[in-house]
Amino acid sequence: MESIQIIDIKRLEVNKGQVEGLPKNPRFIRDDRFNALVKSIKDAPEMLKLRELIVVEHGKKFVVIGGNMRLRACKELGMETIPCKVLPADTPVAKLREYAIKDNNGFGEDDWDVLANEWDAEELQEWGVELPMDWSLDGEETSEDEIERKAREFQERMEAGEIDETNEEYQAFLEKFKNKKTTDDCYTPAVVYEAVANWVSETYRIDRKHFERPFYPGGDYQNADYPKGCVVVDNPPFSILAEILQFYSKKGIKFFLFAPTLTLFSSSSSSSSTALPVYVQVTYENGANVATSFLTNLEPRNIRLRSAPTLWKAVHDANEENLRVQHRELPKYSYPDYIITSTRVGQYSRYGIDFVVPVDESEPISQLDSQKASGKVIYGKGYIVSERVKAEREKAEREKAEREKAERWELSPREMEIIKSLSKGKGDG
Repeated sequence: MESIQIIDIKRLEVNKGQVEGLPKNPRFIRDDRFNALVKSIKDAPEMLKLRELIVVEHGKKFVVIGGNMRLRACKELGMETIPCKVLPADTPVAKLREYAIKDNNGFGEDDWDVLANEWDAEELQEWGVELPMDWSLDGEETSEDEIERKAREFQERMEAGEIDETNEEYQAFLEKFKNKKTTDDCYTPAVVYEAVANWVSETYRIDRKHFERPFYPGGDYQNADYPKGCVVVDNPPFSILAEILQFYSKKGIKFFLFAPTLTLFSSSSSSSSTALPVYVQVTYENGANVATSFLTNLEPRNIRLRSAPTLWKAVHDANEENLRVQHRELPKYSYPDYIITSTRVGQYSRYGIDFVVPVDESEPISQLDSQKASGKVIYGKGYIVSERVKAEREKAEREKAEREKAERWELSPREMEIIKSLSKGKGDG
């Protein structure tokens, strides 16, 4: 029979595959969700007694079967003990595997690479795990050629001005097939990192050749090479930040680390570091928009925390620059009035304009001769039409322009008088 125990947090370990036959925990958590989980536990710690961690004894410690993300959040909050439901030592490994999957924490997400490589697909389906649409039981995934073809189609439609990056179908495509990047993969925009690194170099007078970045996909910061006199300037996985700070403090390694503002003081209180709460929004490459601050041991030891206005400005400006690059305007193309596309006629429908194209006055066309040299096409095809239909199309365009104009708010005579008085005497000389 399982038992309920209050266990010292130092005796609890995240499931990293220590138990033979039990793959490592297939859950990860993104920065924004981790912050939400930390806040949830901080606001209502009594919930831990209502839903204990599920653990199994392993040597002198306990491996967490269910609740790995909660364990990391509790460490972040500096908790010393956690209520746990301890499974019998003779619990079959098959049962441990089942418990690990079924104990689904709503704050986390599945790491499909781990599930695909270390878990059995039929078992997962049997336990109620919803597998991705493009992940079949025989291991076949959506063709890379097919994904590339769809990507080219969307690009051509955007270049033609038929859709933009906010198009729902395009966003759904990105969400389904983009590479999943987890919190623990540290995808920091280069321009943001450069701003931070330059600030650190100038503020603390440290040559950047001494900077180290041990946090990268697949990296192991504990076994990384730290040359004498080096300084770690990097964006670590926030979910294990407290653990990282303790490691560097114990090893005497200098650091300047990105950190979530929400739990900044929780992370720094148990280590000899200074908090720099700059509270600047950073949009990371995985799309997470996180209020970011920093932790360092480069400050004098008697400084617990301080503001850093110049750091805020440097990171803020870099983030804005990064966003401008991400949302740069795509080139727009237009077709002659003799070419009719479905998106154009759809706009006539929106504005209540009747427009008809007869069969005997139109021919299908997929590419203009002028497009051949560049390899461009009319996405979804179109129709080339007669002079009469072209004239009707021009009439429809004029009506559309008028109705678009009619949707705009107009200034009242009173407001025009205000403008007139404000403009009096301006620009007359």
